[in-house]
Amino acid sequence: MTQLEFWQTGEKVSIREGFGRVLNYAATQRDDFVLFDADVAGGTGAKPFVQENPQRVIQFGIAEQNMMAAAAGFSDCGIIPVVSTFASFGVMRAHEQFRTAICYANRNVKLCCSHIGLDTGPDGATAQMLEDLATMRAIPNVTVISPADANEFMQAFLAMLDHTGPVYLRIGRSDNPIIADGKSDFKIGKAQRLTEGNDITIIATGVMVERALNVAEQLKNNEKISARVINLSTIKPLDQTEILLAAQQTNGIVTAEDHNVCGGMGSAVAEFLAENHPTKMKRVGVNDQFGKSGEPDELAKFFHIDEASIYQACLSI
Repeated sequence: MTQLEFWQTGEKVSIREGFGRVLNYAATQRDDFVLFDADVAGGTGAKPFVQENPQRVIQFGIAEQNMMAAAAGFSDCGIIPVVSTFASFGVMRAHEQFRTAICYANRNVKLCCSHIGLDTGPDGATAQMLEDLATMRAIPNVTVISPADANEFMQAFLAMLDHTGPVYLRIGRSDNPIIADGKSDFKIGKAQRLTEGNDITIIATGVMVERALNVAEQLKNNEKISARVINLSTIKPLDQTEILLAAQQTNGIVTAEDHNVCGGMGSAVAEFLAENHPTKMKRVGVNDQFGKSGEPDELAKFFHIDEASIYQACLSI
Protein backbone atom coordinates (compact mmCIF):
# COMPACT_ATOMS: atom_id res chain seq x y z
CA MET A 1 0.00 0.00 0.00
CA THR A 2 1.83 3.10 -1.26
CA GLN A 3 -0.81 5.64 -0.29
CA LEU A 4 -3.27 5.81 2.57
CA GLU A 5 -6.83 5.96 1.23
CA PHE A 6 -9.29 8.10 3.16
CA TRP A 7 -13.06 7.71 3.13
CA GLN A 8 -15.28 10.42 1.65
CA THR A 9 -16.99 12.84 4.02
CA GLY A 10 -20.50 11.70 4.81
CA GLU A 11 -19.77 7.99 4.42
CA LYS A 12 -20.70 5.89 7.44
CA VAL A 13 -17.67 3.97 8.64
CA SER A 14 -16.64 2.59 12.02
CA ILE A 15 -13.37 3.80 13.48
CA ARG A 16 -12.24 0.20 13.85
CA GLU A 17 -12.26 -0.14 10.06
CA GLY A 18 -9.74 2.68 10.04
CA PHE A 19 -7.59 0.73 12.51
CA GLY A 20 -7.22 -2.22 10.17
CA ARG A 21 -6.53 -0.02 7.16
CA VAL A 22 -3.92 2.22 8.78
CA LEU A 23 -2.12 -0.74 10.35
CA ASN A 24 -1.59 -2.26 6.91
CA TYR A 25 -0.54 1.07 5.45
CA ALA A 26 1.93 1.76 8.27
CA ALA A 27 3.44 -1.70 7.78
CA THR A 28 4.49 -0.69 4.26
CA GLN A 29 6.15 2.48 5.55
CA ARG A 30 8.03 1.31 8.62
CA ASP A 31 9.32 -1.90 10.18
CA ASP A 32 9.66 -0.83 13.80
CA PHE A 33 6.27 -1.85 15.23
CA VAL A 34 4.42 -5.08 15.97
CA LEU A 35 0.83 -5.78 16.97
CA PHE A 36 0.05 -7.40 20.32
CA ASP A 37 -3.41 -8.99 20.25
CA ALA A 38 -5.50 -10.52 23.05
CA ASP A 39 -7.53 -12.79 20.77
CA VAL A 40 -9.92 -9.98 19.81
CA ALA A 41 -8.62 -8.80 16.42
CA GLY A 42 -12.06 -9.29 14.89
CA GLY A 43 -13.61 -6.99 17.47
CA THR A 44 -10.97 -4.25 17.48
CA GLY A 45 -10.71 -4.05 13.68
CA ALA A 46 -7.13 -5.35 13.50
CA LYS A 47 -8.05 -8.54 11.63
CA PRO A 48 -6.94 -7.27 8.15
CA PHE A 49 -3.47 -6.65 9.57
CA VAL A 50 -3.38 -10.06 11.26
CA GLN A 51 -4.25 -11.69 7.94
CA GLU A 52 -1.79 -9.73 5.80
CA ASN A 53 1.10 -9.39 8.26
CA PRO A 54 1.02 -12.48 10.49
CA GLN A 55 4.78 -12.30 11.04
CA ARG A 56 4.28 -8.96 12.83
CA VAL A 57 1.56 -10.17 15.20
CA ILE A 58 2.10 -11.67 18.65
CA GLN A 59 -0.95 -13.44 20.03
CA PHE A 60 -1.31 -13.42 23.82
CA GLY A 61 -4.81 -14.77 24.19
CA ILE A 62 -6.85 -13.52 27.11
CA ALA A 63 -3.80 -12.62 29.21
CA GLU A 64 -3.83 -8.84 29.08
CA GLN A 65 -1.60 -8.26 32.11
CA ASN A 66 1.09 -10.46 30.60
CA MET A 67 0.66 -8.73 27.23
CA MET A 68 1.23 -5.31 28.80
CA ALA A 69 4.30 -6.43 30.73
CA ALA A 70 5.75 -8.01 27.58
CA ALA A 71 5.13 -4.76 25.69
CA ALA A 72 7.34 -2.97 28.20
CA GLY A 73 10.16 -5.42 27.48
CA PHE A 74 9.77 -5.18 23.71
CA SER A 75 9.95 -1.39 23.86
CA ASP A 76 13.33 -1.64 25.59
CA CYS A 77 14.58 -3.52 22.52
CA GLY A 78 13.68 -0.66 20.18
CA ILE A 79 10.43 -2.19 18.92
CA ILE A 80 7.14 -0.27 19.22
CA PRO A 81 4.40 -2.55 20.58
CA VAL A 82 0.90 -1.58 19.41
CA VAL A 83 -1.18 -3.24 22.12
CA SER A 84 -4.77 -3.86 21.07
CA THR A 85 -7.75 -5.16 23.03
CA PHE A 86 -11.11 -4.07 24.43
CA ALA A 87 -10.85 -1.05 26.73
CA SER A 88 -12.44 -2.86 29.66
CA PHE A 89 -9.49 -5.29 29.56
CA GLY A 90 -6.65 -3.02 28.43
CA VAL A 91 -7.53 -0.04 30.62
CA MET A 92 -8.97 -1.79 33.66
CA ARG A 93 -7.71 -5.37 33.86
CA ALA A 94 -4.13 -4.50 32.90
CA HIS A 95 -4.14 -1.07 34.50
CA GLU A 96 -1.40 -1.77 37.03
CA GLN A 97 0.97 -3.19 34.42
CA PHE A 98 0.32 -0.27 32.04
CA ARG A 99 0.87 2.25 34.83
CA THR A 100 3.93 0.70 36.44
CA ALA A 101 5.73 -1.28 33.73
CA ILE A 102 5.10 1.21 30.91
CA CYS A 103 4.18 4.71 32.10
CA TYR A 104 6.41 4.91 35.18
CA ALA A 105 9.45 4.30 32.96
CA ASN A 106 7.94 6.36 30.10
CA ARG A 107 8.29 3.43 27.70
CA ASN A 108 7.29 3.77 24.06
CA VAL A 109 4.15 1.60 24.02
CA LYS A 110 0.92 2.38 22.17
CA LEU A 111 -2.35 1.12 23.67
CA CYS A 112 -5.22 1.06 21.15
CA CYS A 113 -8.53 0.01 22.69
CA SER A 114 -11.97 -0.53 21.20
CA HIS A 115 -15.39 -0.86 22.85
CA ILE A 116 -15.47 2.55 24.46
CA GLY A 117 -18.57 4.35 25.70
CA LEU A 118 -22.18 3.70 24.73
CA ASP A 119 -20.92 3.46 21.14
CA THR A 120 -20.17 -0.16 22.05
CA GLY A 121 -23.92 -0.79 21.85
CA PRO A 122 -25.33 -4.31 22.25
CA ASP A 123 -22.30 -5.72 24.09
CA GLY A 124 -23.67 -4.04 27.20
CA ALA A 125 -22.49 -2.46 30.42
CA THR A 126 -19.48 -4.65 31.16
CA ALA A 127 -17.94 -3.87 27.75
CA GLN A 128 -18.98 -0.21 27.56
CA MET A 129 -15.90 1.54 28.92
CA LEU A 130 -17.20 4.83 30.33
CA GLU A 131 -14.28 5.46 32.68
CA ASP A 132 -11.21 5.24 30.44
CA LEU A 133 -10.58 8.95 29.91
CA ALA A 134 -10.70 9.57 33.65
CA THR A 135 -8.41 6.63 34.36
CA MET A 136 -5.86 7.23 31.63
CA ARG A 137 -5.49 10.99 31.87
CA ALA A 138 -4.65 10.62 35.57
CA ILE A 139 -1.51 8.59 34.79
CA PRO A 140 1.66 10.65 34.28
CA ASN A 141 3.45 10.50 30.90
CA VAL A 142 0.38 9.25 28.97
CA THR A 143 -0.98 10.98 25.86
CA VAL A 144 -4.75 10.39 25.47
CA ILE A 145 -6.42 10.63 22.04
CA SER A 146 -10.09 10.18 21.11
CA PRO A 147 -10.63 10.64 17.34
CA ALA A 148 -13.95 11.73 15.85
CA ASP A 149 -14.04 9.35 12.87
CA ALA A 150 -12.08 6.74 10.93
CA ASN A 151 -10.16 9.29 8.86
CA GLU A 152 -9.00 11.23 11.90
CA PHE A 153 -8.17 7.96 13.63
CA MET A 154 -5.80 6.96 10.82
CA GLN A 155 -4.04 10.31 11.00
CA ALA A 156 -3.84 10.06 14.79
CA PHE A 157 -2.41 6.54 14.56
CA LEU A 158 0.44 7.67 12.31
CA ALA A 159 1.16 10.64 14.59
CA MET A 160 1.12 8.26 17.54
CA LEU A 161 3.82 6.06 15.97
CA ASP A 162 6.01 9.15 15.48
CA HIS A 163 5.47 10.26 19.07
CA THR A 164 7.82 8.93 21.75
CA GLY A 165 6.17 7.74 24.95
CA PRO A 166 3.02 5.94 26.11
CA VAL A 167 -0.16 6.72 24.16
CA TYR A 168 -3.76 5.64 24.72
CA LEU A 169 -5.85 5.76 21.52
CA ARG A 170 -9.62 5.13 21.50
CA ILE A 171 -11.26 2.98 18.78
CA GLY A 172 -15.01 3.42 18.14
CA ARG A 173 -17.19 0.41 17.25
CA SER A 174 -20.32 1.69 15.50
CA ASP A 175 -20.67 3.19 12.02
CA ASN A 176 -20.47 6.98 12.13
CA PRO A 177 -20.38 9.65 9.41
CA ILE A 178 -16.96 10.74 8.21
CA ILE A 179 -16.24 14.36 9.20
CA ALA A 180 -12.52 14.78 8.52
CA ASP A 181 -11.49 14.84 4.87
CA GLY A 182 -8.00 13.57 5.64
CA LYS A 183 -6.39 16.68 4.16
CA SER A 184 -5.87 18.60 7.38
CA ASP A 185 -2.76 17.81 9.39
CA PHE A 186 -3.33 16.02 12.67
CA LYS A 187 -1.17 17.25 15.53
CA ILE A 188 -1.18 15.71 18.97
CA GLY A 189 -2.30 18.31 21.49
CA LYS A 190 -4.00 20.53 18.90
CA ALA A 191 -7.80 20.92 18.84
CA GLN A 192 -9.68 21.64 15.62
CA ARG A 193 -12.15 24.49 15.35
CA LEU A 194 -14.78 23.08 12.98
CA THR A 195 -17.24 26.00 12.96
CA GLU A 196 -16.99 29.62 13.95
CA GLY A 197 -19.38 31.11 16.47
CA ASN A 198 -19.51 33.90 19.05
CA ASP A 199 -22.55 32.98 21.16
CA ILE A 200 -21.57 29.62 22.62
CA THR A 201 -18.92 26.92 22.24
CA ILE A 202 -19.51 23.18 22.03
CA ILE A 203 -16.38 21.18 22.78
CA ALA A 204 -16.85 17.57 21.72
CA THR A 205 -14.77 14.45 21.37
CA GLY A 206 -15.16 11.09 19.63
CA VAL A 207 -18.58 10.22 18.20
CA MET A 208 -20.04 13.32 19.87
CA VAL A 209 -18.34 15.63 17.36
CA GLU A 210 -20.81 14.79 14.61
CA ARG A 211 -23.72 15.37 17.01
CA ALA A 212 -22.22 18.72 18.04
CA LEU A 213 -22.01 19.83 14.41
CA ASN A 214 -25.66 18.91 13.86
CA VAL A 215 -26.67 20.83 16.99
CA ALA A 216 -24.74 23.90 15.84
CA GLU A 217 -26.71 23.87 12.59
CA GLN A 218 -30.01 23.47 14.48
CA LEU A 219 -29.17 26.35 16.83
CA LYS A 220 -28.37 28.57 13.87
CA ASN A 221 -31.58 27.74 12.04
CA ASN A 222 -33.99 27.60 14.98
CA GLU A 223 -32.61 30.05 17.54
CA LYS A 224 -30.28 32.34 15.55
CA ILE A 225 -27.54 31.23 17.94
CA SER A 226 -24.05 30.97 16.50
CA ALA A 227 -22.17 28.01 18.01
CA ARG A 228 -18.46 27.41 17.77
CA VAL A 229 -17.69 23.68 17.53
CA ILE A 230 -14.31 22.38 18.66
CA ASN A 231 -13.12 18.83 18.10
CA LEU A 232 -11.00 18.08 21.14
CA SER A 233 -9.47 14.83 19.91
CA THR A 234 -6.45 15.08 22.22
CA ILE A 235 -7.69 14.88 25.80
CA LYS A 236 -4.17 14.99 27.22
CA PRO A 237 -2.34 17.26 26.67
CA LEU A 238 -5.16 19.79 26.36
CA ASP A 239 -5.08 22.54 23.76
CA GLN A 240 -5.26 25.21 26.44
CA THR A 241 -4.98 28.08 23.94
CA GLU A 242 -8.09 27.03 22.00
CA ILE A 243 -10.11 26.39 25.15
CA LEU A 244 -9.11 29.73 26.65
CA LEU A 245 -10.12 31.57 23.47
CA ALA A 246 -13.50 29.85 23.57
CA ALA A 247 -14.07 30.97 27.16
CA GLN A 248 -12.99 34.52 26.37
CA GLN A 249 -14.85 34.97 23.09
CA THR A 250 -18.17 33.17 23.69
CA ASN A 251 -20.83 33.25 26.43
CA GLY A 252 -20.35 29.73 27.73
CA ILE A 253 -19.11 26.24 26.99
CA VAL A 254 -20.90 22.91 26.59
CA THR A 255 -18.75 19.78 26.58
CA ALA A 256 -20.02 16.58 24.96
CA GLU A 257 -18.50 13.14 25.40
CA ASP A 258 -19.47 9.47 25.28
CA HIS A 259 -18.05 8.93 28.76
CA ASN A 260 -18.92 9.37 32.40
CA VAL A 261 -19.13 13.05 33.36
CA CYS A 262 -16.90 12.19 36.34
CA GLY A 263 -13.29 12.75 35.37
CA GLY A 264 -13.76 12.82 31.62
CA MET A 265 -13.03 15.38 28.92
CA GLY A 266 -15.55 17.84 30.38
CA SER A 267 -13.82 17.60 33.74
CA ALA A 268 -10.46 18.28 32.11
CA VAL A 269 -11.84 21.42 30.45
CA ALA A 270 -13.56 22.55 33.67
CA GLU A 271 -10.39 22.05 35.73
CA PHE A 272 -8.36 24.20 33.36
CA LEU A 273 -10.96 26.98 33.13
CA ALA A 274 -11.62 27.05 36.88
CA GLU A 275 -8.01 28.13 37.41
CA ASN A 276 -7.55 30.28 34.31
CA HIS A 277 -10.86 31.76 33.15
CA PRO A 278 -14.00 30.69 35.06
CA THR A 279 -16.96 30.55 32.69
CA LYS A 280 -20.48 29.13 32.46
CA MET A 281 -20.33 25.44 31.62
CA LYS A 282 -22.57 22.43 31.07
CA ARG A 283 -21.18 18.92 30.71
CA VAL A 284 -23.07 16.47 28.51
CA GLY A 285 -22.07 12.89 29.29
CA VAL A 286 -23.28 9.78 31.06
CA ASN A 287 -24.35 10.84 34.52
CA ASP A 288 -22.31 8.51 36.75
CA GLN A 289 -24.09 5.32 35.63
CA PHE A 290 -23.22 2.01 34.06
CA GLY A 291 -24.50 1.47 30.53
CA LYS A 292 -27.04 -0.98 29.13
CA SER A 293 -27.34 -3.20 26.08
CA GLY A 294 -28.93 -1.49 23.06
CA GLU A 295 -28.23 0.25 19.79
CA PRO A 296 -25.87 3.25 20.13
CA ASP A 297 -28.47 5.84 19.09
CA GLU A 298 -31.05 4.39 21.48
CA LEU A 299 -28.54 4.43 24.31
CA ALA A 300 -27.47 7.99 23.53
CA LYS A 301 -31.09 9.11 23.92
CA PHE A 302 -31.68 7.02 27.05
CA PHE A 303 -28.56 8.34 28.79
CA HIS A 304 -29.04 11.92 27.54
CA ILE A 305 -25.97 12.30 25.35
CA ASP A 306 -27.93 12.68 22.11
CA GLU A 307 -28.32 15.81 19.98
CA ALA A 308 -31.42 16.93 21.90
CA SER A 309 -29.46 16.87 25.17
CA ILE A 310 -26.61 18.93 23.72
CA TYR A 311 -29.16 21.37 22.27
CA GLN A 312 -30.89 21.85 25.63
CA ALA A 313 -27.55 22.31 27.39
CA CYS A 314 -26.69 25.12 24.97
CA LEU A 315 -30.07 26.80 25.51
CA SER A 316 -29.64 26.61 29.28
CA ILE A 317 -26.47 28.70 28.94
